[in-house]
Amino acid sequence: MEQIQTQEEIVVNKHDGETYNEFVRRQFKKNRIGMVSLYVVIVLACIAIFADFLANEKPLIASYKGEIILPIFKSYFVKLGVTKWDSGMATLDWKNEQFDWAIFPLVPYSMETIDTSIDPNKLSDKQPSSKHWLGTDDIARDILSGILHGSRYALSIGFIAMSIALTIGIILGSVAGYFGGWTDIIISRLIEIILSLPLFFVIITFVALLQDVFIDSKLWLIMAIIGFTNWATIARLIRGEVLRVRSMEYVTASKALGFSDLRVLFLHVLPNAIAPVLVSAAFGIASAVLTESSLSFLGFGVPPTVLTWGSILSRAGNSTAAWWVGVFPGLMMFITVSAYNLIGDALRDATDPRLRS
Repeated sequence: MEQIQTQEEIVVNKHDGETYNEFVRRQFKKNRIGMVSLYVVIVLACIAIFADFLANEKPLIASYKGEIILPIFKSYFVKLGVTKWDSGMATLDWKNEQFDWAIFPLVPYSMETIDTSIDPNKLSDKQPSSKHWLGTDDIARDILSGILHGSRYALSIGFIAMSIALTIGIILGSVAGYFGGWTDIIISRLIEIILSLPLFFVIITFVALLQDVFIDSKLWLIMAIIGFTNWATIARLIRGEVLRVRSMEYVTASKALGFSDLRVLFLHVLPNAIAPVLVSAAFGIASAVLTESSLSFLGFGVPPTVLTWGSILSRAGNSTAAWWVGVFPGLMMFITVSAYNLIGDALRDATDPRLRS
């Protein structure tokens, strides 16, 4: 008699030959909240990349003295180091220049632009309006422009700081777990020392001590300090995974074939132990965004001329009646941090092998 397969058995058999990475992708796609959060992060990344085209005092395209010019495109490539401004274009007053015609971005203000038509002492001038959709801060800078450009700093700080932490944590954790002995003891004690420190206050201390030395690269200083103080959790996690994987038969077989320890570690052990670290990385990016925002809020962050979500929030303390200065940047931080945390939750569920059944 033929055996009738249930729907569940058909689904299981359909995916029998898939690799672990294919399994993780399939499980992640089944998590709707995780997918929505991933799309949110992608949209934020697009905003960060193209912020110059969304909020800028320069026109997207204009006719000046009979010549078609593309100011934003050219300034964008200047930042990338592809080209340089010619002296004539660099000295134009973009807001007051008489163009033959011009098309400006959706938000016709840069993050440094101060609207001189607004009285900073008059609250009604600074509140949300058709001219400034989300209002202005205490010195008449557009909040929406600051949020759009601030997304660039929020995401770059999160990714770069976490990349530093991942690099240090993966290397030290994998070495400790694979070689064991005194190497493991020394690295484990170092991990415990780092984890026992009040990291936020350590970060504040280093930023306060070094900010005068790194005046022109304070943002990179913050990224580096956040990265160098957040690797311990990753190192402890990867150490535990390497301890589990190194005792498996294929690792023993690799050693028996005469492969070097470094080859076995980085080509065979680490790829099969790194999946849980991706979950920690998603949470770490959210933590780095919050840390930078907290530093900027307390006055230890980026220079005053640079607008980040945290620095905009710090302006809210100057006028408690200007509710929009705190609400909109705070909402963006909430959305971003929640998205990363939900991606971390989805990854944690997707990497669980028990879901195969």
